[in-house]
Parts: sequence; structure tokens; C-alpha cells
Amino acid sequence: PSVSPVAWSSFSTGTHPAKHNIYDFLDRDRRTYLPLLSSTRIGPPDRILKLGRYRIPIGKPDLRLLRRSRPFWSILGDHQIWSTVLRVPITFPPDRFYGAQLSAMCVPDLLGTQGTFTLLTTRKSEAGFKEGGRRVRLKRVGDRLEAELEGPNNELVEGAPPLRLPVSITLNGSDESAQVEVDGTALELRRGALSDWVDLAFRAAPGVKVRGICRMLLTETGEHVSLYLTPINLDPDSPAMPISHPDYYATYLSKKLGKFSTLGLAEDTWALNEGVIDDGAFLRQTYDIDRERENMLFAALERVRKGAVVCVFDATDRIQHMFWRYLEEGHPAARAVQGNGDG
Repeated sequence: PSVSPVAWSSFSTGTHPAKHNIYDFLDRDRRTYLPLLSSTRIGPPDRILKLGRYRIPIGKPDLRLLRRSRPFWSILGDHQIWSTVLRVPITFPPDRFYGAQLSAMCVPDLLGTQGTFTLLTTRKSEAGFKEGGRRVRLKRVGDRLEAELEGPNNELVEGAPPLRLPVSITLNGSDESAQVEVDGTALELRRGALSDWVDLAFRAAPGVKVRGICRMLLTETGEHVSLYLTPINLDPDSPAMPISHPDYYATYLSKKLGKFSTLGLAEDTWALNEGVIDDGAFLRQTYDIDRERENMLFAALERVRKGAVVCVFDATDRIQHMFWRYLEEGHPAARAVQGNGDG
């Protein structure tokens, strides 16, 4: 079937949906009829130890891949044939087999969603985004603009309040650039240029930090100031959930090649649909992710002398989905071409 999770599950297992159990992107909770991801279940640990205001998990969380049937790399592993599997969809949590794997589709962001971007802005608006994003008001404090970046809920504290990091923006006396400071780390941003990956560390408890990474884009610096942040990806150096097999494989790739996107659907289609980023910024993001994938593939080919190497490149899929509107006359989402993708 031409539905991504179903087709990729059939690709990896060589079977049809009745055997691999993936029929669509979504399933339903039969108790509430609310939608659920069809391929993955993420649940809390069985027991919690309460110590004052803190809640200490006992045991591991319930994290399951619901795809049945065995993928071909597991069968190869039974015969001691190594496989390196990079970003093949419906591999979260990762399989355990004789080989290495980096998960893809359905890997959540640090908030536990499939990709929630943030827009920090001085513009007033009571309306929320229709798709997966958050708007946070920037407040002027002296010569700076300040806000808080909301991270994941702190499950170690009673009530699970969201973790937050302070963000400040100082304009550099022109409309072209600004200094952005996140939790004490400063970086210079030029309007219209995506930053490199920025490390974020949310303090959950004494000695406990939840780490993520994001990229930033200064979209306005005139009468109004706006700063776009990609969804907060799991940090491959210290992922909050298992995203690779062996567990250290994501960290190995990060140390060897640099930080990379870990989100299942890495390109921020929702921000483009909402008009938060323009076509050029989306293309730049997509091409950068494609280069990350290319570097992973060539690194794997250098190491694997015998066996299988599988790597999925999906930039063309994302681009055709998002830019089909320009090929269809009268498409309601068509708009003037913006940006050039050069950042």
C-alpha cells in the first residue's frame, strides 16, 4: 500500500500488513477512540518511588515497536552477516540484531511529539497554530528581548511541570543580525540564515539534565523581531530515548560526523505550512539533512567490507509533498516563491 509506514514495513520484512501489523500512520485507542501512532508505544515505567517532591522511576519505561515479522537485517544477522541500517522508517525503538541501526520515522522530539517548532516573536496574536507549533511572546527588558523556551515535562517532579530555559535576543544595531543567548550560551545569528545545531540542557533535578538540540533562524529584525526554533531533537550524544543499536552508535556518528537531526520526520513541514519559515529556509533545512545522511552513508561504506548497508534518502519525498502546490494551477496553498535556499 502507498502509505509510508505500511510500505516501509513491507520493504523491511517482505510481508504484507496482515503479517507485519502496520496498516496506517495512526491507530486508535479503543477505550477513548483517540489517535495513536500505529508503530510505536511509549509508556511510563511500572513503578514510581516518591521522595518528597521527586518521583523516581523504578525500572524502564514501556517502549515497544509494534511492527511484527522480522526485518531482513535480523535474518541476515542470524547468519552472521553484518548490516548497517540508517534511517529506514519504522525502526523505533531500534531492532536488536547483528549490526548497527539508526532509527527514523516515529522517533519523537524531546517533547514527545512528532515535531513541535517554536516561534519567539514580538507580534501579538491570540491564535494558535493549526499544526504542530508554539508561539511565545518576546518581552522587552531594557535593550534586550526575553522569553522562555519550554522543554519537556519534568517527570521527576510531582505534577510534571514543563522544564524551561531562558532566551534573550540583543539586536546589533542593524536589521541584519542579532545576538541570541540561550541559558548562558551566546551565538550570533544573521537574519535569514539557519544556525548550526545548538545544544540545550534542561535541568530536571540536581545532577540530572535532559539534553536536546535545535537550530535557530532569525526571521524578523525590524519593527518586529521573530526567532524560529526547530523542534528540539534528541541529542545524539546523550539521547533521552534509545534511537540506535548498539546504544552508543548514535553517539559514535555524532562524534565522527557532527550533530545531526534525530527526529523521525526531520524536515519541518509544519513550520512551512504555517508560514513561519519560507520556501528557501525549508529547502536549506532539507538539503542540510540530506547531507547529514550522505555523510553517514559514506562513513558506513568505509567500515563495512562485507555485509549490507541500507540508507534512506527522503529529501525528494519532502520536497514533492511541499512544493506540488506550484505545479497545480489554482492550488489554494500556492504563494509567491520566497527565499533561495542559500541561507
